[in-house]
Amino acid sequence: MASFSIPLTGLQADSTALNTIANDLSNMNTTAFKAETTNFSDLFYQQIGSTGSGNPIEVGAGVKVASNEIAFTQGSINSTGNSTDAALNGNGFFIVANGTGGYEYTRAGNFTQDTNGNLVAGNGMSVMGYPAVNGVVNTNAPLQAINIPLAGQVQQPQASTTMSMTANLDSATPAGTQFPAEITVYDSLGQPHIATITFQPGAIANTWTYSVALPAADYSAAGGNSAPGPITGTMTFDQNGNLTQVQPTGAANPSNVGVAANDVQSIDLNFNPAATNVLADGAAGLDIQWNLLDASGTPNISQVYTASAVSGTNANGYKSGTFQSFTINSDGTVAAKYSNGQNQTVGQIALANVTNLQGLQLLGDGDYATTLASGMATVGAAGTGGLATIEDDALEASNVNISSEFSSLIVAQRAFEANAKSVTTFDTVTQDTINMVH
Repeated sequence: MASFSIPLTGLQADSTALNTIANDLSNMNTTAFKAETTNFSDLFYQQIGSTGSGNPIEVGAGVKVASNEIAFTQGSINSTGNSTDAALNGNGFFIVANGTGGYEYTRAGNFTQDTNGNLVAGNGMSVMGYPAVNGVVNTNAPLQAINIPLAGQVQQPQASTTMSMTANLDSATPAGTQFPAEITVYDSLGQPHIATITFQPGAIANTWTYSVALPAADYSAAGGNSAPGPITGTMTFDQNGNLTQVQPTGAANPSNVGVAANDVQSIDLNFNPAATNVLADGAAGLDIQWNLLDASGTPNISQVYTASAVSGTNANGYKSGTFQSFTINSDGTVAAKYSNGQNQTVGQIALANVTNLQGLQLLGDGDYATTLASGMATVGAAGTGGLATIEDDALEASNVNISSEFSSLIVAQRAFEANAKSVTTFDTVTQDTINMVH
């Protein structure tokens, strides 16, 4: 009888709504959980007649669940103090590898490290991103697991290949007066060496000679190899004290300093010209470019009437260090910090998004899978293409609104009771009809 089937559809639909609300409430403390809402629609109708004016008289057949809609609104972001935690502030999902060659998507950033140093989600799936080689991220490379050094892992040293010095040479310095300056550089084994640059006014106005040398003791134990001699040359300044030309000893002509074609921007300090001057610690001899321009292309050595002084030195290269900690930046880059003061990018967490969020399939563990309805996921870096930024040491909370859920719970309960009452009413009517027959 339709009298029974109609309220039964209501009981089934209301039961689904109650289950949805119960699931929301049970996950109100689940990281990045997204609440759902059950929507209903009426079933088909049967025409049982028409009015005198020809309007159809139709009787409905009940109700059905039209959809369970997920609310992808932003959850609050709470600080945890845990460096492996990450929260998304905006649209998109983290990408995790499911172990079968495919990807799943999640907003739950409660990550940890496995025994190999890979960043993994709570269910053990690897967090995917772009690889970094020597600290440089390649966003055109295929995605791979984000790997972070383990505690105590050693960063290999790097030999110095460039250096710069910001200094002024006093234009009133008497002839024959030397002004020494020092800068620390590192060899291929990470041992520091003090390079001394000695400036002295030249015989011609607005010219200075330079001499760059390493301590002889740095070479004295290298199998009889003697230290190379100092590298020398001449610097020329204009009437405003700007460095305009350099002429290394042995060069036929001076070279203009600048960024124009045929200008020079550095001086080659090759302390190992024949590959024989091995350092005392067994490292190869140093070959360093002395940069003469700052980032804006302005010479960083001047000659004006004030005391000669060095205001800053900089050289790349560093000694070895052990891994101490890491941070996840807002763009997803993961920077490892070492005891030698170096920070090195080891990868960049990638994010993804889809055109139709409601078309995603829920898999549990906070994971989603793409479907034909959702469309293929598009992948990019955090903060680009409408994707979220990442907050380190934090997690996104569930967006379940307990007040709203309790209100919906009361409505669903009343609807369930009303449909149950309809069933009992129809049962009473049916029983009375049977009694009348008998």
